[in-house]
Amino acid sequence: MSKSARQSVETDLLLGMEDVPLAKLESQTESLSADARIAPTVVVAGASVTESARLSRSNPISGIPTSDSGAQLDELRMRHDRECLHCTTVRGHTHTVFGEGSPSAKIFFVGEAPGETEDLTGRPFVGRAGQKLDEMIAAMGLRREDCYIANVLKSRPPDNRVPLPSEISLCSPFLVEQILIVSPVILVPLGGPATKLLLKVDLGISKLRGIWTQWVPPAASGRAPIAVMPTFHPAYLLRNYTAETRAAVWSDLKAVMNRLAQS
Repeated sequence: MSKSARQSVETDLLLGMEDVPLAKLESQTESLSADARIAPTVVVAGASVTESARLSRSNPISGIPTSDSGAQLDELRMRHDRECLHCTTVRGHTHTVFGEGSPSAKIFFVGEAPGETEDLTGRPFVGRAGQKLDEMIAAMGLRREDCYIANVLKSRPPDNRVPLPSEISLCSPFLVEQILIVSPVILVPLGGPATKLLLKVDLGISKLRGIWTQWVPPAASGRAPIAVMPTFHPAYLLRNYTAETRAAVWSDLKAVMNRLAQS
């Protein structure tokens, strides 16, 4: 299969087109090495932490066993809405948007802040960018509910502007707690602000995407670093809907799936 034809199949798959199922991609990429192909049934079952180890751990903040991670997230949501020094003082938003998904997800997507639709519904990534993220997740052979999705900020900035450093410093500790509770195998920051926060760097997303690095949890948590694969924000993908941009995002998503398959 030619490089251009393979790229066409892959980018069509990224768009979530139903006439390009994963099975077709698999059958048309036999010439690729095994570690460059997606094996959805293996990936979905893969885990770097055994269930017994997961059940034996406790969250360093609340002390609740991680088998109760759903309850932990519910408690954290309520505490955020009561105590967040950013979200309880700003005005102009309709709902806080905490996050949603599997409490034991292997993949944790991190955006920067809610948009208009998210603000109205109280759910992350449900507008146009959210629909594109759903397509990206489907292209990976997963469902939205298999992952966990949250933002750095839990309330919409005025006019959808980029979060300010002061806002991030007040709201982001709750994101850190979310990550510690879910304990994913891989973090996928979407766009520059989320990537800069997790990696504590000032480089632009164009220089950071596609490169494996690590998020280092707070020392007091006793947790090991978590793998990070930054990629473009779905909103950027919509604004720059070129073959090059789609291929770059798809390459990042394949790297995530291959990493899970090997774990």
